Amino acid sequence: MIPGQNQSWVSEFILLGFSSDPMTNSILFIVFLLIYLNSVLGNGLIIMLVCLDTQLHTPMYFFLCTLALLDMTFATTTMLHMLVHLLAHSQTISFTHCWLQMFVFGGLGITECTFFVVMAYDRYVAICYPLHYTIILTWGLCIRLAAGTWICGFFSSLLHTFFTMSLPYCGPNRVNHYLCEGPIVCSLACMDTHFVEMVDLVLSVFWGVTPISLTVASYIHIAMAILKIKSTQGRCKAFSTCSSHLTVVTFFYAPATYIYLRSNSSYSAEQDKQISLFYSALTPLLNPVVYSLRNKDIKMAFLKVMGYGRCTSGPG
Repeated sequence: MIPGQNQSWVSEFILLGFSSDPMTNSILFIVFLLIYLNSVLGNGLIIMLVCLDTQLHTPMYFFLCTLALLDMTFATTTMLHMLVHLLAHSQTISFTHCWLQMFVFGGLGITECTFFVVMAYDRYVAICYPLHYTIILTWGLCIRLAAGTWICGFFSSLLHTFFTMSLPYCGPNRVNHYLCEGPIVCSLACMDTHFVEMVDLVLSVFWGVTPISLTVASYIHIAMAILKIKSTQGRCKAFSTCSSHLTVVTFFYAPATYIYLRSNSSYSAEQDKQISLFYSALTPLLNPVVYSLRNKDIKMAFLKVMGYGRCTSGPG
């Protein structure tokens, strides 16, 4: 059955969060506040360094800067509202706010999922076609690739959100989560959700399996190219440029795939809340750490901003 017009009798939802104990919520507020602040500061630092240092004005760092912007927005969308609820001890969220949160959260999630493919393609061109890197990845192409992921992500999220929130919600309004995430909200509908589940599954497979497959295909070609490098030092250097990306891709894809590539009726609310923290809170925190600790160019740019550039680079 295709959902028709919105017949919702529910004006607000109650987000149960992680605990109803005030002391536990106070502790969680401090923990999540630290995670959020470090996520914003870490990703903001990467954006600032890439913008200020002209040596980082390359396609690779343009994509890294875009990923940092995505992570900052993602962390704000998921964690800021949760922090307000923990601090104010209020668990209610209006129907409209829930709709908006689901739309933005889904749009950013799909955008980041597909953007990892763009970053994998960047590494593929850099390692397999190093002499043609700047010719293939022109600034025009980089901007189109980045903009395309945002447009596709939010358009797909609009479809998902429309079908989910068009369902009639006439009774239970207690969401056993810390945010309005599609599968869990859909389970509260007062009608058969089979059609919406099928739409969500199709979208999840397309925007989940396709990016993962393209990313894996890119790294198969990259691995084959690396194995052809004769020197051990050259192979290590080539692999090090990809290891950071592989790490963040694994942290994001693994839990997101588990949550979305399955039937809505088979979810475990308590388990899903914990798993979703990996891609909604921890990934934005870990991304700048992984990239900055393993990237000499980022470290040098940071030293320049801090005023140590001249001392480390020497005269001339």
